[in-house]
Order: sequence, then C-alpha cells, then structure tokens
Amino acid sequence: MSEQAAGATRSPRRGMCAAVLALEGIVVALSTPVMVVVSGVSLGTALAVGLGVAAACLVLAGMLRSEAAYVAGWVVQVAAIGIGVVVPMMFLLGTVFALLWGTAFFLGRRIEQDRAAAYAAYEARDSGDPA
Repeated sequence: MSEQAAGATRSPRRGMCAAVLALEGIVVALSTPVMVVVSGVSLGTALAVGLGVAAACLVLAGMLRSEAAYVAGWVVQVAAIGIGVVVPMMFLLGTVFALLWGTAFFLGRRIEQDRAAAYAAYEARDSGDPA
C-alpha cells in the first residue's frame, strides 16, 4: 500500500475521542439548568461554566487533528469532573467520561501503531518481491 493510501485512512483515535467529546458536551450542557435550578448557582455563572465546558468539548472534537487538542481534551476531563463541586452527579458522570476518553485515547493510539506496523510490513514485503 502506498504512503498516500496509508495516510488517507481515518484515525481511529480521532474518531473515538471526537465521539466521546461530542457526547460529553451534550451531558455537560444539560448540567447547566441543574446548576441553576437545583444547586442555586447564578444564571450567569452556570451559563459560563456549563456552556463554556460544553463548547470546549465540541470545539476540541473538531480540532483533534492536532496533538495539542488531545492535551486540552485531558484538561476538559478534569473540568467536567470539577463541575461536580456544584452538581455532585457530575463527579460520577465526569469520571465516566474521563474513563471513556482515556480508553478512546490509548486504544486508538494502539490501533494506529498496529496499523502503521502492518502497513510497513506490507510495504517491506511488497517492495522486496521481484514480481
């Protein structure tokens, strides 16, 4: 397989991490009304925190071509867990999403490495064959 064709494949890490961030963004956004109604947080603070973290999730989901976005994704996981200070259920939900993020990140990276090794082995075998 040519180098161009190998580079054209989709990144499993990026796809899985983007899915986790998108779903997490929805959950964090839905925690905003809970902050206002149940926890008594002011509307402005709830909107800034809840929708800010949700927007960060959605923006990062689209920026995952950059390695810096993955680092920022880890920061968002900490922020989502931190919302648990105001909405205690977010301790659980934030932890679940952090575990999903970690699984998607490390499993996706391993799949990418295995795929690259398979492509390299195929290229080596193909280029060594005098047919």
